[in-house]
Amino acid sequence: MPAQVIKISGARQHNLKNLHVELPREKLVVITGLSGSGKSSLAFDTLYAEGQRRYVESLSAYARQFLDRMEKPNVDFIQGLSPAIAIEQRSAGANPRSTIAITTEIYDYLRVLFSAVGQPHDPLTGQPLSRQTPQQIVDQILAYEPESKTILLAPLIENQPGEFRDVIEKIRREGFVRARIDGEIMELDRTERIRLKKDKRHTIEAVVDRLVVRDGIRIRLTDSIETALKWGGNRVVVLRQRPGDGVMEKRSNEKITTPTLQHSNTPTAEWEEQHYSTDYGNAETGFRIGELTPRHFSFNSHLGACPACHGLGTQLVCDPELMISDPGKTLAEGAITPWRRGTKRMQTYYRHLQKALVKHFHIDEDVPFSELPEQFKQALYFGANGTPIEMDFSNSGPAGAAKVAKPFEGLVPQMQRLYEQTESEFTRNRIRSFMTYEPCKVCNAARLKPEILAVTIKGRHARELNIHQLSELTTEAAARFIAALELTAQQRAIVRDVVREIQSRLQFLVEVGLGYLTLNRQSGTLSGGEAQRIRLATQIGSGLAGVLYILDEPSIGLHQRDNARLLGTLWRLRDLGNSVIVVEHDEETIRAADHIIDLGPGAGPRGGEIVAQGKLEEVLRAKNSLTADYLSGRARISIPKQRAKPRSTDKSEGWLTLVGATENNLKDITVSFPLGCFTCVTGVSGSGKSTLVDDILRRALFRRFHNAKEKPGAHRAIRGVEQIDKAIVIDQSPIGRTPRSNPVTYTGAF
Repeated sequence: MPAQVIKISGARQHNLKNLHVELPREKLVVITGLSGSGKSSLAFDTLYAEGQRRYVESLSAYARQFLDRMEKPNVDFIQGLSPAIAIEQRSAGANPRSTIAITTEIYDYLRVLFSAVGQPHDPLTGQPLSRQTPQQIVDQILAYEPESKTILLAPLIENQPGEFRDVIEKIRREGFVRARIDGEIMELDRTERIRLKKDKRHTIEAVVDRLVVRDGIRIRLTDSIETALKWGGNRVVVLRQRPGDGVMEKRSNEKITTPTLQHSNTPTAEWEEQHYSTDYGNAETGFRIGELTPRHFSFNSHLGACPACHGLGTQLVCDPELMISDPGKTLAEGAITPWRRGTKRMQTYYRHLQKALVKHFHIDEDVPFSELPEQFKQALYFGANGTPIEMDFSNSGPAGAAKVAKPFEGLVPQMQRLYEQTESEFTRNRIRSFMTYEPCKVCNAARLKPEILAVTIKGRHARELNIHQLSELTTEAAARFIAALELTAQQRAIVRDVVREIQSRLQFLVEVGLGYLTLNRQSGTLSGGEAQRIRLATQIGSGLAGVLYILDEPSIGLHQRDNARLLGTLWRLRDLGNSVIVVEHDEETIRAADHIIDLGPGAGPRGGEIVAQGKLEEVLRAKNSLTADYLSGRARISIPKQRAKPRSTDKSEGWLTLVGATENNLKDITVSFPLGCFTCVTGVSGSGKSTLVDDILRRALFRRFHNAKEKPGAHRAIRGVEQIDKAIVIDQSPIGRTPRSNPVTYTGAF
């Protein structure tokens, strides 16, 4: 019988004071206490470290060499320990190809869904594409009017330049007697008579068979269709003449001959041309797409990735704003940063070019760049529309005594061209400092080829979405769309299991309070709390039982409205037969726990002791527990009697105003922040707090003060920036990533 408790004896890791504690198994246990009291030392550095160490030790010596080995924690013994999984608050990697849908495996199932039941369309016309099986093609031909004459053609070459002697000779050797070449049917018995011009485009189709539609031809027609599809690359062209049209003579019950064929002429206008294919295609535009597989819907595969951005959705392009180091500088002072770098010869050339532009546009070099006419700025950035600019090199020495007039291509095209053509890594790195990532103009940041984006499925309210559009939905909206898929009975039977997996994973994300995140959100942009809850949802989807889960403050960053969902998720994880240990400060989570351990009484060397443990009622009665004092209401957080006031009620002074913010889901809002005050931006999860403060305000200030490359989110203007001279961000990212880094070295005290 498995142990009912996890027994820890003599835990002395870090500041723990020789702890002896028993944790109930298959329960929700919350470890709380002051910051620095030893919560993480007990949960992660003792329990998880020992569980992971024992698991690694159970593997073979060969397998252990590929895994990180954790040091044995400073503890006498631990009994009843299960395999441990830690779900910490750390951001996901910065790989731009990693998204929420990929991390949770939802995108893998979406790829299977679209490849199985997606409806392809012509990317140019939007027309739905269809395909037939060989048997369906046979049935359609047999449905022609009786006694209709048909000629089956296998397309070999389609509108391509060349002589194609090898192609014609090959089909002759394979037994084909005739071929249609550029619309004219020719005999192949003497291929030397067929001369095609090398520089002209030609179309070649092998004549596979000639039949009259009547009873008894199904077997022969089926064989001929399969032969035509094999040689024609899954395509077959059928020439059809209705009964009574044209002049044809029957020589047998099956074979047909015509005078036009005997004399190698083109069939008359009475012949209708029908195109069939076992691939999806459009006969009018000639567009075809082969068998769709899950790899076609992956932007990490060459089969589906956009050829321009290689599946990244972004491209490195020159940013004009990065080329002007300080808009307050004049041209004479070197406002154009790229023209101040390079060899002496290049700088001399750029000086002449600048003087030529100034002369051509009648600009004063001593005027600050920010005050120059917009027409000049646009010409400087993107060129003078082919207008020749006269440059005078007469003062450059004997070698350059000449005047040259030629169009100026513009800073942006010039730097982009040099970046793509140069073989110097030094030059490429220099130019890269003036570049930033922008959405790919070919795929519009969708990452996939146009033909793949033209494949849709129909869902809620008969709405058709491609895989990128579906990924742009929030997890909550995507769950509703998938639940309302319009599928035939056959399609539903094919993808029943796939749809169930997608729905369950989406539901788990909604339950952990992440219903506001879009599926294509990059993992590197998630906060530590969001990344942790995604990993939590993934673990629930795995359905593991008998595992020890250790979580680090899963409620952080979550609005109180969504706490109930998170607690329901933790209970579900527990009810699967797992032991769930949570390091937490949140009051609701503490009250919902099956067992509570409160560490203290202080932090650091003054902590590391158990000041209270047991059920909530037992902890509330503890006298020396600071946590119990606040939970019971014996202690309260005092509200300040006096608060800092803005310098002025006039928003033009003492305020930082963000005008017209429309990034993501912000609805063209204008927000004013008082300077010299403590301002809190709050709201439910997903309401736009991070978009407003980080994506717009922080990026705009960093670009102004630090010449940062990140582009601010969409907004019209920021007012009052001249009242500040620096912007500092304090976030949850690690302050040091090397073993030599510690608080003393980071603060400079060392």
